[in-house]
Amino acid sequence: MTGEDEPGDGRSAPARAAGGRRGLLKAAGIALAGVLVLSAAGAGWAYRHLNGNIKSVDIDGALGDDRPAMEPAPSASASTSAPAVPPSTGALNILVLGSDSRSGAENAALGGGDSGGARSDTAMVVHLDEGRTSATVVSIPRDTLVTRPACPLESGGSAPAVSGAMFNSAYAVGGPVCAVKTVEALTDVRMDHYVEIDFSGFADLVDALGGVTVTTDEDIDDDLSHLHLAAGTHHLDGTRALALARTRHGVGDGSDLGRIGLQQKLVKALLEQTASAGLLTDPARLYRAADAVTGSLTTDTGLDSLGELTRLGRSLGALSTEEVRTVTMPVVPAPSDPNRVVADEPEAGRLWASLR
Repeated sequence: MTGEDEPGDGRSAPARAAGGRRGLLKAAGIALAGVLVLSAAGAGWAYRHLNGNIKSVDIDGALGDDRPAMEPAPSASASTSAPAVPPSTGALNILVLGSDSRSGAENAALGGGDSGGARSDTAMVVHLDEGRTSATVVSIPRDTLVTRPACPLESGGSAPAVSGAMFNSAYAVGGPVCAVKTVEALTDVRMDHYVEIDFSGFADLVDALGGVTVTTDEDIDDDLSHLHLAAGTHHLDGTRALALARTRHGVGDGSDLGRIGLQQKLVKALLEQTASAGLLTDPARLYRAADAVTGSLTTDTGLDSLGELTRLGRSLGALSTEEVRTVTMPVVPAPSDPNRVVADEPEAGRLWASLR
């Protein structure tokens, strides 16, 4: 992330912008709860359609035991003075990826460029503390050089381990399974769940919500993303919001760290719009938003239904805005390439250790 540290608390400027991140998953859970109400009212066809939108990947089946150990669930016998924490509110680590396919004429018209395939240009590890009353969201820059472990491929066989690979190459090589394995190798933290949001449906979601309002601190002029904004407050439709999510060359030093800051502003704006859009009193808008969300989701098999996503969202009911910390993995310029970064140790290791 960009920005200077705040005196006295050791947090970066984007970390102090955690106010709007009370829970992307909580907001999704509330919206999906509304869909369940619609279903109970007789719109079962809508529930089946939305439930069928969600794609899933069997991460556990693909990786088996070749990963960090799963944290044991709290036991009633562990303490005689306090009851065990229910499984639904135990600590949880979720890898959230934003995947971005940039091929095709339509995508190019939206500022997607001319490269084929899909990329994981946004990566966040969301850690929910035991009790789910506090959380830490850690962004991993896509330009980080890592040792990518050997990964199983959907077509069979495996991709060999590679040192000095770009972090986001894991998704390009082996999809969600390789992305999870690479994050676990980097952090030594087991990912309990996986959530992927496809940018192809992002513009539709923003439009279904009536747009988002974002304030930029500086002019943005990025011909590659087709975005030109003067510094100030702007109400963006889906097309321009997607351009903002992709922008990196027109802000700051043009690095991925600048883009992370913009994407965090956009997440905050999206949450605020979701809260103010009156979704639960407007069934038509609720359905359009839920259709856009579920149509762009890929999850692990433990979260691949409206019921599971709603339960997760409801479990975050006690999570307040003030208890969400947003940070970026500490990085320094890579010795081999000043345009890339590597984890800044031992600070990065300490951060990941705090999430175990």
